[in-house]
Amino acid sequence: MNDSSWGAQPRAAYAGGWPAPDQGPPPAGPAYDAHDAQQTRPMPIVPPEPGPPSGPPSGPAPGSPSGLEAGSLSGPLPGRDADDRDDRTRGTAAAGFTAASGPLFRDEMPQEPMSTPSSPAPKPPEKKRAGRDLRAAIGVGLGLGAVIVASLFIWPPAFIGVIAVAVVVGLWELTSRLEERKGIKAPLVPLAVGGAAMVVAGYVRGPEGAWVAMALTALAVLVWRMTEPPEGYLKDVTAGVFAAFYVPFLATFVAMMLTADDGPQRVLTFLLLTVVSDTGAYAVGWRFGKHKLAPRISPGKTREGLLGAIAFAMVAGVLCMTLLVDGGTWWQGVLLGLAVAASATLGDLGESMIKRDLGIKDMGTLLPGHGGIMDRLDSLLPTAPVVWLMLVIFVGTA
Repeated sequence: MNDSSWGAQPRAAYAGGWPAPDQGPPPAGPAYDAHDAQQTRPMPIVPPEPGPPSGPPSGPAPGSPSGLEAGSLSGPLPGRDADDRDDRTRGTAAAGFTAASGPLFRDEMPQEPMSTPSSPAPKPPEKKRAGRDLRAAIGVGLGLGAVIVASLFIWPPAFIGVIAVAVVVGLWELTSRLEERKGIKAPLVPLAVGGAAMVVAGYVRGPEGAWVAMALTALAVLVWRMTEPPEGYLKDVTAGVFAAFYVPFLATFVAMMLTADDGPQRVLTFLLLTVVSDTGAYAVGWRFGKHKLAPRISPGKTREGLLGAIAFAMVAGVLCMTLLVDGGTWWQGVLLGLAVAASATLGDLGESMIKRDLGIKDMGTLLPGHGGIMDRLDSLLPTAPVVWLMLVIFVGTA
């Protein structure tokens, strides 16, 4: 290809009458020959060199169109040498613009107004919320308290019936969750019958009667399970004996408190101290709790809540031992409150461990705002033998 044949073409032939403003009339020379044009190959466009594009001129040349036709950059540019291409074309190709997709030059692109993204308004700090329906919980708690107090002071043997019903329902909840979540079939019938008999035996015959009833209930569990296939026998009877000890046997200590002359007052002391300990732990932990007590077992419990439980229980212990229990003193109330706070917390953590192993939040849904019966017995059951023993040591069994 002859370079002179490209440079001899007038500028007007480039884009239908687009003379460059910095050049004069076309130079003299031989006229454009179509035969010569056919003997030459079009010069391909050299890809843009890497690096920042050279800025386009401030505006198009006089008399020039505002942009090239679609596809003008994909073919040859007749009459122009590759080294003499317009800087506008180089800058546009480097910037990635085409005439088919929009304006060719940056100066011709519509400029959007600069806008600074507004930062989102800060959210107000969320208030701590209770994990349960407090209205339902308070209502159910008051109802249960009225039934307990009425049975205690109107006809104490009726309270033994209340304990027996709570034991049977608690056993049903526990065995049902074990079967649903772990496939463990602890026999409910011998547990329910033996559990109710255990409570009555503790009230009538004292500790000896409670131990005998416990042994007979465990034996009944072993025999009852023999009527089914042997697969899973060991885990089923183990769970059955555990349930018999955990629910009805510990509940018999409440029945044994009732046998004293001031039995209703002792039972009321036991209930009040446990409830006050739980309330103090909840109130202080909800307001000031920051340091977790046992995050793997119960993430909601805090060390501050434990201190609140101890403080509330000690104060309640002093009041109960001096006002309700015959022969009690204030320092005994301090020790009793400390022991109740510790046992109630451990009992709560113990059932939380069971529920975490089963993968459930509550043992049941019988009590709105509380969960199930076992969710209310969790701190009461381990606390019963502690209170019974300390009262026997402080003021005796009479």
